[in-house]
Amino acid sequence: MGKKVRIIDISSTIEHEDPKDPEAFRPKIQYIDHRTGAVQIRQMFGVDPKDLVYSGGLGWSIEVVTLMTHSGTHVDAPWHYHPMAEGRKAKTIDECPLEWFYGDGVRLDLRHKKPGEEITVEDLKEALDKIGYKLKPGDIVLIWTDTDKKAGTPEYFDQPGLSREAVLWLVEQGVKVIGIDAWSLDRTFAKQAEEYKRTGDGTKIWPAHFAGIEKEYCHIEKLANLDKIPKPYGFKVACFPVKIAKASAGWCRAVVIIEEEEETGQEGGQ
Repeated sequence: MGKKVRIIDISSTIEHEDPKDPEAFRPKIQYIDHRTGAVQIRQMFGVDPKDLVYSGGLGWSIEVVTLMTHSGTHVDAPWHYHPMAEGRKAKTIDECPLEWFYGDGVRLDLRHKKPGEEITVEDLKEALDKIGYKLKPGDIVLIWTDTDKKAGTPEYFDQPGLSREAVLWLVEQGVKVIGIDAWSLDRTFAKQAEEYKRTGDGTKIWPAHFAGIEKEYCHIEKLANLDKIPKPYGFKVACFPVKIAKASAGWCRAVVIIEEEEETGQEGGQ
């Protein structure tokens, strides 16, 4: 018996005018094709495109991308939440330890939570009890809501989200990275605004993010395909963010890595 590695992509794709972002923040991708690339080669090398014998007169293709650091699947750094975390300067994405972004993963099934609802500490404990798992320091927790299935529609922005207390409880268990398959770790922005207008209570605004002021942590937003993970734990998560100087977030290609037993056949009987 040997082992084989299975890799599951849990990242969303960045698209031109990506509908997974509000209209004001949508990425722009300029695609430069191989014919335009040939013109650039002529400008840079002084070569006539017909002399590009290997490529039949074609050049390179490249893309020019304009987007914010919070587009696509990305890791939010503590600096995104506030200038301070745990009484000291909050870490920017280039300052976060790489060790945080590779570790044992656990998927918590919160698909029963409705859009706009809070995911509470009790919800997390119940989800853990159902799978018989106890969190340990360094675990990467994936919050499974199935909101990614609504990507490209207005309903994508209407998600359940963690309460402040739920975030703090996870971090107190030693968790440094929390991921969610939704646009935000907080619940629907419209719901937060509605409650604030009704009550005047500022604690209703961005509580999951602002929890990072008290307890330092990172979270991943816009994950996808959590339903494709075949088991709730017993796998690794790799979610290294792009190293952007002094930034509040970094894009990442988050993946689940599963080691599976591989049967090896034997030729000839004995």
